[in-house]
Parts: sequence; structure tokens; C-alpha cells
Amino acid sequence: MNPPSKMFHPPRYILASIIAGLGGFLFGLDTGTIGPVTAMPQFEQTFGTLSPTLHGLIVSCILITGALSSFLAGHLADVVGRPLGMATGAVVFGTGAALEAGSVHLAMLFVARLITGAGEGLFLSTTVVYICEIVPAKGRGVVASAPQFFITFALVVGYFFCYGTVNLGSELAWRLPFAFHALCAFVWAGLAVALLPQSPRWLKAKGRLEEVDAAWEVLGVDPRADLDGGEERDVETEAGLNREPLALRQTNTRQSVKEEVHMLLRVFAKDVRKPTALGVFMMSMMQLSGIDGVLYYAPLLFQQAGLVSESSSFLASGLSGVVIFATTIPAILLADRWSRRASVIYGGLALTVIMLVIGSLYASNSVFSDRGAARWVVVAFIFIFTFVYSATWAVTISIYASEVQPIKTRAAASSLGRSGNWIVNWIVAFTTPIFLTKSSSGVYFLFGASCLLTSVVCFLWMPETRGLSLEEIDDIFDKESERSRVSSFVNVVLDRGEK
Repeated sequence: MNPPSKMFHPPRYILASIIAGLGGFLFGLDTGTIGPVTAMPQFEQTFGTLSPTLHGLIVSCILITGALSSFLAGHLADVVGRPLGMATGAVVFGTGAALEAGSVHLAMLFVARLITGAGEGLFLSTTVVYICEIVPAKGRGVVASAPQFFITFALVVGYFFCYGTVNLGSELAWRLPFAFHALCAFVWAGLAVALLPQSPRWLKAKGRLEEVDAAWEVLGVDPRADLDGGEERDVETEAGLNREPLALRQTNTRQSVKEEVHMLLRVFAKDVRKPTALGVFMMSMMQLSGIDGVLYYAPLLFQQAGLVSESSSFLASGLSGVVIFATTIPAILLADRWSRRASVIYGGLALTVIMLVIGSLYASNSVFSDRGAARWVVVAFIFIFTFVYSATWAVTISIYASEVQPIKTRAAASSLGRSGNWIVNWIVAFTTPIFLTKSSSGVYFLFGASCLLTSVVCFLWMPETRGLSLEEIDDIFDKESERSRVSSFVNVVLDRGEK
């Protein structure tokens, strides 16, 4: 009887990772809710009709404070510990969400979303750090994907929650989703403080060595079996998943500002410039694919395509969230089964075709809200877009942008890539409604061109990394740098010979 019973008692580090991963649920919940909420007629009755600029600002402002507070998250988590750091961010997030739910004018809503974003930035990166620090190396790949799993699941919950409240005949239609955010945040904060043990690596970094073994025992991890070879082995195992560099960065945080600046500038050195540029480019361009336009403004896109009723457009938005969620699971599990290069290039070309077809239908005035097949082609292609993106770029680029970085600059380069991702994310979230009012087709052509540019750049400069060790990946770029230096030397010699 004992073996079957173990199936129902997973290791305690998995339970702790699930609880910590719920931070991703809060992030996904806001992403899946804010677009539908601002499209509700009850929201318009409260705040009036928003200009496209105001609409984009209300939706995207959370990303501004989130990006800023994320720089402080590591220091906070170092001082108070990972669980309390996450809980602090959750409380700030919940406070902002409660203020959003109670907003009586637009300025209050704007400030509330800034507060919500500050909390989001505090807990999101710490969530990933904590999971990486407590999970054994062999199982860390799948378990460390828990936040991404909950993000996609929360997108579905957020869309359908709004689908359920949009028919309420009062302001509760848009206030209840924000209130639900606050409730979830405060509950998660309580769970983090009450149930999550301190990270053994954090305890070690703080010099509390007598507590380290007890912490590993609570988590159900044998440190001798998992950690032989030291921290360096963890880096090699996990860097390809864009997780462990964060953990190491937060554990070794007793650095001066001068040292931090030096590490950031180091990513632009000649010997690491190419992987840095490639990683930042890919992390930024994945946001310019148009995915954030779909996530934040799905109801608007579906209404523009002909689903004019709120319930129909919200239902379609919820179904797009289901597609993303259902596709993400196998994409994560199969990430190492197919070519990184083919996934990005062919995935990008497919995204390009989808966006150009939609844009062409609008540009030719073929889409009518009350008749014709073109509107259903647009709706179908939006669903296909979410499927292709989730199956290719969403997982592959996140992995690739980290694993191509040399170990000496991996943390700094990954941080730079995430910053680029957040900045472009804000630009897309802010400008999409403005684009849609100016041109029904232009935004699709822009996203399609971005996908095509990414595919071309990756075709020319993206080496394959699937199945390679990090040392082998480093050798690829080292050999290219060496060939470049030899080529330059030969050219100089030939030039001198001609003279």
C-alpha cells in the first residue's frame, strides 16, 4: 500500500513551489481582466468615454511601476527573506486592486493601477527566484514553469470572470473583478507567510548556517544528493530555462552600485556583444509580435471584427485564453524536443502571414460587422495567432535568450533582456488602442513586419542550441568571434599589401 500512497504525497518542495507560483496567477489575472473591464459599458458610464490615449495609459501604466519596483525586489527579498518579500509585494498589489475596485474617478483609478504595478514588480521576480532556490536540479525545469502555468490559467479565469459580470446592470460589473484581484492577493500573502519556509540558499547567504539543513529537511530535499558540485552545477543545469541566473543574482547581492554598473556595462564587451544583442533583440521583439495587443485588447479586436455584443466579444476573449493555456502546457513539456532555430524562424513566418492576412482584409474594406465571411476569417486567425505564438515564441525565446549568454554575463544580460521586454510591452499596451482608432489595418501590418524582421535576423544570426551544453554554446560564439578577428586581420594585411 505504501507505493500507491506516495503518488498522493508529492515532495514538500513541490507544494511550496505551487504556492509560490500563485504569484503568476495574480499577474495573469490582471492581464486577462483589464482589457475586458475597460471595454464594459458600465465602466464607460462611471468614467465617461476614454480617448484612445487615456485607454492605453490606464491599461499600460501598471507596467511602468512594475518595471521600476522589480529593481528593488531583489534587495527587499535579501533583507526580509523570499516568502516575506513575496507577501509584501502581494499586499501592495492587493491594496492597489482594492483601490481600483473602489475608484470613483479616473485619477484614483490611475493611481491605484500604479500601486498595483509596484506590488507586481516586487513579487513576480522573487517568485521565480524562490522556486529555483528550493527545487532540486533534476526537476527544476518543469517545476520552475509553475508561474508561467498559472499566468496562462489566470488569463482564462480573468476573461471568463468578466464574461460573467458584464451582464450585471450596475458598476459591480467592473468593480467585482478588481475586488477579486484584491482577495486573491491578500489570501496569497497569508499563504506565503504561513506556509512557505525560508530558502536554504538565502539562509546560507545570510550566514545562518545552523538553519540550512533544517530548511532542506522541511522541503524534503537531500542537499548532499542534489548539490554535490556546488552552485556552479546548478547554473549549468538551469541557465537554459532563464531561471537560475536570477537565483544566483539575488543570492549574491552584496554588491556595490559601482560593481552593478560594471556588470551591466560588461554585457557590451566585444567578446559577448553578439549574444547580448541577440538575446535583448529576441526578448523585445516577442512583444512586438502583437501578443500583448491580443491579451490586453481582445474584446476590442473581436468587436472590430464583428462580434459587437459585449458578451460575444468577452466569450471569444475567454476562448483565446483557453487556447493559450492549452497550448502552453505541451509547449513547455516539449521545449527540448524540437529545434530552437526552427521554432523561432518558422513560428515567426507563420505569425507574419497571419497578421498580414488580417491587415489585408481590413485594408481592402472586406470586413463587415453584420455580414460576410471575412469577419470570421479575422476571428479565426486571431485564435490561430495565439496558438502559434504559444507553441513557438512564448517558450522558445525565453529559453534561448538566456542559454546563449556566457556564464560571466548571463545574469546581467538576462536582466537587460527582461527590461527590453517590459519596455516594449508597455509601448504595445499603450499604443494599440491609438493605432486601432487611426487605422483598422495598420497595427496588424506593424506586428506582421516585426515578426518578419525577427525571422530574418534569426535566420542570419541565430545558431542552433538544442541539445548542446552551455560550454558548447559558448564555443559557438567564441569561434564566430575568432573567425571575425581572423577575417579582420586578413583584411588589414591585404590592404597593406595593396598599398
